[in-house]
Amino acid sequence: MASAYDEADVEAAPAHAGRLGRGVRSAVRALLDYALPPRCPGCGVVVGEDRQFCLACWTSLDFLDGPACARCSIPLPTALPGGPIECGACIAAPPPFDGAPSAVAYGPVARTVALRLKYGRRTGHARLMAGLMARPLGALTGAEPMLLVPVPLHRWRLWSRGFNQAALVADALTRHTGTPHDHHLLLRTKATVPLRGQGRRARERIVAGAFALAPGARERAKGRHIVLIDDVHASGATLRAAARALRRSGAARVSALCWARVVPDALMTGNIFDFARVDSDINDQIMSG
Repeated sequence: MASAYDEADVEAAPAHAGRLGRGVRSAVRALLDYALPPRCPGCGVVVGEDRQFCLACWTSLDFLDGPACARCSIPLPTALPGGPIECGACIAAPPPFDGAPSAVAYGPVARTVALRLKYGRRTGHARLMAGLMARPLGALTGAEPMLLVPVPLHRWRLWSRGFNQAALVADALTRHTGTPHDHHLLLRTKATVPLRGQGRRARERIVAGAFALAPGARERAKGRHIVLIDDVHASGATLRAAARALRRSGAARVSALCWARVVPDALMTGNIFDFARVDSDINDQIMSG
């Protein structure tokens, strides 16, 4: 029979082990921080914590939380009375999604973060992006249950890159907010060339028919609010093509959410009449659509 001393020893062992484990982890973390200190994801200077921007990069980010088009979510110069309004481009040709917010405007820091995730394999940047995308995701919440669907890559591009950056962001958003995701609801059935430098009509032709619903997608999507997840909203051609495919799934609503949105400088400073004549799909500043 074990003595009282032995029993106390056994009961205390898990607590001692837990404290020892935490101590080891803290020591390893301190050693790693000394050898490989955390760096700003925007410029690379040493910062205090992982996935933390330095002050200069943080203040340079343009958060898109002001007045915006109720349909495509492009910023409006000023708020107008009378409730939600749509931009001239959406009035002329309504997009197939109900809202498409982004966390920040596309600029030097937002571009660096996106490209280091996409091409530099800095997969930890997906958690950083998701943390700042959680707020606009919350603004999309409605009565229908929400489901995150990353914009898929064609299998050839997935094999060459090794991962889908949109899927990593969707995973991180699920961990951050608890909103479920489905990586296999939508398929990219056609390989497409990069959209950089293409005009609007050419972009639309390139991505036409590029997406299809996966087997069983209608059962999984019916009655849900589907939110497409991607890294950068440039021309919007890819998002529109994906949203059109999802509209056939029986989803109650289809929206889109991105890390960064290309916004012409004129739209941030002009007046509403100038804005109404501007097509939100005039930009070709990024490497692909």
